[in-house]
Amino acid sequence: MDGRSIRSSMSSLKAKSKQASVLWAEGFREACCLHRVVIYCIRWSREIAIRTGQCFLLNGFIFLGSILVLRSVVIPTLQWVLPDVCLLTKSQELCPFGGISRFYSFLQHGLIQLVYVFWFYPMYIFSFILNTLWYNDIAKYGFFAIEKHGTSSSESSAEKDMSASDKATDFEGLMIEVLEQVYSVLLLSFFFLEVYVTGFIPFIGKALNLLLLSWMYAYYCFEYKWNYSGLSLDKRLDFFESNWPFFAGFGSPCVLAAFFYSPLVSYGVMAILFPLFVLTATGSEADKVIASQRKKWNGARLGRIPIFFSSDYLSMKVLSLFPIGSHRQAHDQKAQ
Repeated sequence: MDGRSIRSSMSSLKAKSKQASVLWAEGFREACCLHRVVIYCIRWSREIAIRTGQCFLLNGFIFLGSILVLRSVVIPTLQWVLPDVCLLTKSQELCPFGGISRFYSFLQHGLIQLVYVFWFYPMYIFSFILNTLWYNDIAKYGFFAIEKHGTSSSESSAEKDMSASDKATDFEGLMIEVLEQVYSVLLLSFFFLEVYVTGFIPFIGKALNLLLLSWMYAYYCFEYKWNYSGLSLDKRLDFFESNWPFFAGFGSPCVLAAFFYSPLVSYGVMAILFPLFVLTATGSEADKVIASQRKKWNGARLGRIPIFFSSDYLSMKVLSLFPIGSHRQAHDQKAQ
C-alpha cells in the first residue's frame, strides 16, 4: 500500500515536472520570437522603429559607450599619468616614496568617482526616466498596431470580453482603477525588494534570485499589454501565478543576458533588450500557447504558486493605512 502510494506520488511528480519544463520552454521560445520586432518596426509602425532606435542610441551608444570609454581610455590614462610606483615595481626600495604613491592612488580613485557622480549617476537617472516614457510608447504603438493588423485580434477580443465586467463608469469604478495602479506599483516595489534580499541567501540565493528576476521582468513585459487591453489586476495576477513556468521561461532570456555583468552594465544591457521583449510580449498569444499544451494533458493544471504573496500582504498593509484602502479591500472581497 505504501509502495503504491509512493510510486503514484513519484509518477505524479514526474508528470508535473514534465509539464512545467514544457511550459518553461514555451515561454522561453515566445520571448525569443524577436522576428516580431522586425515586423512591427519595418512593416507596421514607424513610431515603434523610432522609439526602439532611441532606446538603442541612449542605452547602447551613449550609456554603455561611456562605460567602455571609462574602462578602456580614462582609467588606463589615469593609471599612466598617476602611477602607483610601489605596485608597479613591487620593490621595497621605493617604498619610502609610498606616501606619494598613496596620494596618486587616492587621486586616481577620486577622479574616477567624480566621473561617476557627475556623469554616470545623472545619466542613469535621466535614462531611467526617458526609458520609462519610451517603453510605454513602444508598448502602446505595438498594441494598437497589432489591433489594427489583427494578428492577435482573437486574444484581444477575449481579453476585452473577460475584462468588460470589471469596467465601471461611476466614481467608485474610477477610484478602483486608481487604487489598482497604486497597488500595482506597491506590489512590484515590494517584490523588487524581495528579489534583492534573496540574493544574500547562502547557497541557493543566486538561483532563487535568477528565478524571481525572471518572473519580475516577465510581469513587467506583459503588464503593458494587460493595461491597454483592460485586464483587471486580480485576473492578471491569477493568470500569472497559475502559469508560473511559462512566465519563468519568458523572463529568462532577458535576465540571463545581463545577470553576470556589473550593475551599471547590466542596467545598460537590460535597457536595450527590454523594449524588444515588451514587443514580443505584446504580440504573444500566451493564453493560446498555454491552452494548447493543456489540451495535450487533458486539461491538467500544475497548480497556482503564490509568487506575490508577501508583496501582496505588505501592499495591502500599506493601503490599509489610508482611508481609500478600504475600497480596494472591499473590491477584492467582491472579486473572491
